[in-house]
Formats: sequence, C-alpha cells, structure tokens
Amino acid sequence: MRILISNDDGVWARGIRVLAERVAREPENEVYVVAPDRERSATGHALTLHKPLRVEEIEMDGNLKGAWWTTGTPSDCVKFAVGHLVPEPVDLVISGINSGPNLGGEILYSGTVSAAMEGAFLDIPSIAVSIGSEGHRNYELAAEFIVKLVKLLPSSGLGRRLFLNVNVPNTSADKVKGVRVTRLGVRAYNDRFEKRVDPRGKVYYWLAGEAIEEGEEEGTDAWCMAHNIISVTPIAFNMTDLLMKEKLEAWDGIQHLNLPIGAQ
Repeated sequence: MRILISNDDGVWARGIRVLAERVAREPENEVYVVAPDRERSATGHALTLHKPLRVEEIEMDGNLKGAWWTTGTPSDCVKFAVGHLVPEPVDLVISGINSGPNLGGEILYSGTVSAAMEGAFLDIPSIAVSIGSEGHRNYELAAEFIVKLVKLLPSSGLGRRLFLNVNVPNTSADKVKGVRVTRLGVRAYNDRFEKRVDPRGKVYYWLAGEAIEEGEEEGTDAWCMAHNIISVTPIAFNMTDLLMKEKLEAWDGIQHLNLPIGAQ
C-alpha cells in the first residue's frame, strides 16, 4: 500500500516521525512523508495562493521512500504530494500523530484534520489521528493502533470522499478501555481574549481559554476520550444538513423568493 503521511505540527515533530517509522516497518507499505516546515496548527483548510510554495527533500529515520518539507499548509502538503511528489497514485493518506485531540467542532479549525480532508477531496481513503494532551505523549500507542486500523481498510467498505478522525487517549495500553465508532461531540471552549501590552507600550490580544469538558453525550468522540476510549469518527466533507434541506423545501413561499429580473 502506498501511503502518504502529513501533519500540522511540522515535519520535525515527534508524532509524525514515530508514525512514519512504525507504518513503514510493515513490509507491504510504501511510505512517503510530506509535511510543513514548522507548526501549522489551527490553519483549517487554507491553501497557499499568494506566495511561492517552497519544498525541500530531507532524510528521516525508517524505511521511507521519500520525505520532504514544504512552506505550505497541511492541505498544501497533501495536494502537492499527490499531484507532484509521489511518483505513483497514493492509496492512503494519514495525517498525524497530532499532539492534542481533535474533537467535535475543533475539526473545522484543525490542520491535522484538513490534511486528511484534502485526501478525501482527492478521493483517497484518509485518516486523521490525534492523541490526548496531558503528560508525556505516548505516540507509540497511537501508531500501533493506526497500523492495525490500516490493515482493516481494504475490506472496510469505506465510502468515497470520506475520512476517519481517530483520537487515542494519551495513556498506556492497559488503561485503554476499548474502541468505539463515534459521532462528533460539541467540544465548546470558554474563549477569551487576554489584553496585553508589549515592551513598546502597544496593546495586543492573545486568544486564550480552555475546553469545556462537561456535558458531552455518551457515544461522542469527546465523551470517549474523557473515558479513555479510542474514538473513530467517520467524517464526510459534504456538510449538507439533509433533514433541514427537506424542511426548507417545504417552507411556504421559499420557491417564490427569486429576485426580479435586472436586480443588482
């Protein structure tokens, strides 16, 4: 299987190196790494359109077929790798291992998730993988789980233009209480902007706040992570609310809201 690995923590991050080395250890895998040259967390699905994209080949440990950094975003990395760097069609995109979870509404901001979503855009089966953020990161546990998950994919019937968002508790294997297929939680934050003053006396603001852990429903990704359960959530980038679409179509008068001809 030809596998492309990317992330948003940057090509020098330990998470991507542990993942790439472990996945490449499987004899059936042909692994390529293309990742940002620095941390690009919370970049969402941004693409580099207004400045040059620079790329450099690097050496990485493990039985890899090739590794590069780019000055672009995680989405840039996947798009450029699939279209230019990897010599043959990519069978699977894996993004991670992210340092910290990507749960609920956070996936709309996440560069890690966006790299997997770019793979889905390109009609390539994809996985985003993250671990909990407390204490020393046990990337090895997440990497082992992903290797096992990858072996299931050929017979999984994974739908087109869909990816899996995986969150692994940051703990030891003996403390993991199983694996569940989940739906997205809420993952709300008590956001606040801290007002500060720089050494020149100029005011600036820093976004701060913490996730609100209470109130997540059982069966969601956030609930599972709080209970040391590995979460696997299938995500489709087509976010149309089909139930609401039916309700809108039934609204009286909505079909007659066309603007008059010649309206500006």
